[in-house]
Amino acid sequence: MDLESVKKFLEGMEEKGSMVETLPHQFFDPFIMQGVQIDLIEPGRVVCSMKVPPRLLNSGNFLHGGATASFIDLVGSAAIYSAGAPSVGVSLEINVSYLDAAFADEEIEIDAKVLRVGKAVGVVSVELRKKKTGKIFAQGRHTKYLPVSSKL
Repeated sequence: MDLESVKKFLEGMEEKGSMVETLPHQFFDPFIMQGVQIDLIEPGRVVCSMKVPPRLLNSGNFLHGGATASFIDLVGSAAIYSAGAPSVGVSLEINVSYLDAAFADEEIEIDAKVLRVGKAVGVVSVELRKKKTGKIFAQGRHTKYLPVSSKL
């Protein structure tokens, strides 16, 4: 692919994205999380499941990597909050290993387990599995800064 083709590809996204400007503020999280069911919630752990919806597929017709990373972010943050953190904080680092693909209407499970919640940092490990086989198709680790409350 030549550089001009790359440029046209990226700029073409802008034309398709013109309707994006009309979407409501904070649209992204509900767009990703719609349809997620909470299967288990306990201090330091959150397990969710869902059927992969067509809206989250990439051009190869499997779960988009950005959606996978968003699940690691959002469900991982919920697990940190469930462990007693004063807030969900802000991301310092997200690492994702994509091991397999999940396809439309496939049942998946998202399992977030807190590794550590300290005074200023929380760390969570998140596995995404195919519910039918238990096969892990993505694994992530999310590190968050947890704001320290003022002593004033």
